[in-house]
Amino acid sequence: MTIPQELTDRLRNLAQTPTLLVATDYDGTLAPIVNDPMSARPLRESSVALRSLAGIANTSVAIISGRALRDLAALSRFPEEIHLVGSHGSEFDVGFVEDLTESDLVLLETIKHRFEAIVMEFKGTLLEEKPAAIALHYRRCPRPLHETILAQARAALADLSGVYIKKGTMVLEAMVVEQNKGNALERLRHRLAAEAVLFLGDDDTDEEAFVRLAGPDIGIKVGPDKTIAQFRVKDTVQVSEVLGLLSEEREKWAMGEGFPAIRTMSFVSNGQTTALISRDARIVWLCHPRPDSTSVFAELLGGAAGGSFAIYPAGYERNGSSPTQHYVQETMTVETVWENLTVTDYLTLPEKVSSVLPYGAASVETGATFHRELQGQGKVLLEFTPRPDFGRSFPVLELFDEGIVVWGGVEYLALRAPGVNWSVHSNGRAQGEIQLQPDTPVTLELRLGSDNLRPEIPSPATKREQTEQHWKDWAQQLKLPSRWAQEVRRSALTLKGLCYAPTGAVLAAATTSLPEELGGVRNWDYRFCWPRDAAMTVGALTALGSTQEALDFLSWLKDRFSEIPRPEMLRPLYPVEGDFSSPEAAITNLSGYRGSRPVRIGNAASHQIQHDMFGAVLDLMWQLTEAGGEATAAIIADEMWSLATTLAEAVSYIWSFPDHGIWEERQHPRHHVHSKVMCWVALDRAVRIGEVRRLKSGLPDPSPEKLASWTQLANDIKEDVMANGWDEEMGSFTVAYGDRHLDAAVLLMGLLGMVSPTDERYVATVNAVDRRLRLGPIVYRYRYDDGLPGFEGGFFICACWLVEALYQTQRKVEAEQLFAKILAVLGPTGLLAEQYDPTSQQHLGNYPQAYSHVGLINAALRLSGNSPDA
Repeated sequence: MTIPQELTDRLRNLAQTPTLLVATDYDGTLAPIVNDPMSARPLRESSVALRSLAGIANTSVAIISGRALRDLAALSRFPEEIHLVGSHGSEFDVGFVEDLTESDLVLLETIKHRFEAIVMEFKGTLLEEKPAAIALHYRRCPRPLHETILAQARAALADLSGVYIKKGTMVLEAMVVEQNKGNALERLRHRLAAEAVLFLGDDDTDEEAFVRLAGPDIGIKVGPDKTIAQFRVKDTVQVSEVLGLLSEEREKWAMGEGFPAIRTMSFVSNGQTTALISRDARIVWLCHPRPDSTSVFAELLGGAAGGSFAIYPAGYERNGSSPTQHYVQETMTVETVWENLTVTDYLTLPEKVSSVLPYGAASVETGATFHRELQGQGKVLLEFTPRPDFGRSFPVLELFDEGIVVWGGVEYLALRAPGVNWSVHSNGRAQGEIQLQPDTPVTLELRLGSDNLRPEIPSPATKREQTEQHWKDWAQQLKLPSRWAQEVRRSALTLKGLCYAPTGAVLAAATTSLPEELGGVRNWDYRFCWPRDAAMTVGALTALGSTQEALDFLSWLKDRFSEIPRPEMLRPLYPVEGDFSSPEAAITNLSGYRGSRPVRIGNAASHQIQHDMFGAVLDLMWQLTEAGGEATAAIIADEMWSLATTLAEAVSYIWSFPDHGIWEERQHPRHHVHSKVMCWVALDRAVRIGEVRRLKSGLPDPSPEKLASWTQLANDIKEDVMANGWDEEMGSFTVAYGDRHLDAAVLLMGLLGMVSPTDERYVATVNAVDRRLRLGPIVYRYRYDDGLPGFEGGFFICACWLVEALYQTQRKVEAEQLFAKILAVLGPTGLLAEQYDPTSQQHLGNYPQAYSHVGLINAALRLSGNSPDA
């Protein structure tokens, strides 16, 4: 059998339901109808498929039959993972729906005696006793007698009250408890919290279940009889094929088949919109209108259900040829190259565009256009499947001569595609093909937030030149180290791409929910601006000579303080526009990257207490003060000095309180050593900035008394850390006061100057981190139970901190060796995720991760002698 395409598409969509119930009748559906009811066995293929489905997470299987539960269990021989419901819902595998009364039992005995008289009269009839019913089977009798038998059976029960008659396939059942398969199905649905149901049945009694189906549910009738079910199959063999297809698709969804390795993807940005492209030129991740908005394409987190935009040469999947991928030097333009096709991807610079939103509202927004330039020869195939709102919306694709307009989400999309022949399907998917001619490039323009398909002015070629020149101009003004210039430049471009130009905010990463453990639950949304992470990011760019990003970020941060009554109430993270973030929630319809669920949006860490961010921001301000020129002038001016004062005063108040720390432990606050160190950094840098301000401006603020009080408090904090953060038995500084575990973040106490690199306790701590937390090219942030299930990889930024610390403590050869190992596991286009698993040799966590590229830049500068204390 070839399953009809419409049913195939529905089954594939059903397979991606977060919590699924698969329920079927037994006789005539799983098992062919036979003369001897006690010889009915399910087809092997159906049994295998149902067992497989029952073994998949969040998938329940049930058999709802008119048979007595004991007979159903004996005949089906299904494992306990498959729920059995007998007697049309009167018997569940966990007990009866309700107990029978004494009068029910008397009535049941009366029915039995009257049916026995019919059995004596008509050869071939037989009785089946059930706990709450008596069934009269007549399939062995000659067909001409069937109506006579039915009439006599009904007449035999006519004077009895409390009898519920149900006719099945060549069986009449008399029940003393009113139940039906529809009620049983609903009970199962609610008990198992199923979000969608597949029900298959052949009997008249199965119509009671079909009538309960709605929304995403699917009903399939087996056989030719009249039905209200949506779909129909011929027989039990075709049932086995349907169940086999669903099992295969469900397993693919649950296990995350076909997902690209994280490290192999390339990142594109225009300073406003970000996207990820797999190594075979599929756009697998793109959110709009903001990087922390809902998605347009999210195949990365949900397979086909998330949507993607693929381009590939005809025959690519058959001949197995693998493309190569690289960035155009000093740009954010990505080229994917096959033998006869090159796809060039880039986001054009933002510009104001006008459009009419759904429902007739006019809009003028800062638009983004994703250009996909095709060069080569031969037939090229395209698959365009936008799935707005993380795959929860199925849009309408409207075909025009110039391309496709997509509507049905929160905004329009327009795909201008000259020369492409399209076939648009009802499921919101478009397939296209184009015949390329040599030396005649074709540019596809995905216009986000627009319904405009008119030709672009200026031309795509001019737009590409302008876009690439923008990135080259920025990259060429960087002061790169003499060694590792290429790796540092790509890291800097990546960090620049994570800067959200409209506000000055900085993303921690471009994605949400890429897992820290494959198949695990440590999947977080990093599409926000953490003041700490952002300060470190723009600080790395400042170290390379680009200061505008830092000044823009500080301006954004100053606005956040204007929104809160007290400075210590600054939140650990914000959306890029600075508005209030949505609460942490799960997107249940997406399978997660390679089956890693839940897929989360929002981040509950926004409600934590994190003291270290104040020190990170003031350290950045000191970097800018040291940078000289306009940067120094900006920091010591009244507006930014007011911000520095606000931060320092906040630290003066909060430093002695516990917090959740840099790693955002979802536990009770503690006195984290790293947080105390960063409070010291905050006050130390505030004093330094104040001294420069007094020297250069001659202004009375800050007063000598204020600077002296900050200096004294910084000394007090340092003494507190040295007294309480050191563990003599461990021979190192620890994660928190009174705790006996190691934390890689304490390396910053030497890297940021609170202790001397020659301090014996610091040297011992560096040695301890190297010995206890390092494995191959990576360093774990800690090795203790943090209250969350599962495991995680080592952190690239921790490994880079160790590189710097080894170099700082005169272990320079070892520092160079570790850095070489880190560079050896860079992605093919030079990108890093948050973490790395040395066992599987896979990148883990969100991607690309700002922290990781910050660490790479700072380590390269340190090893090249370009760091202040190198």
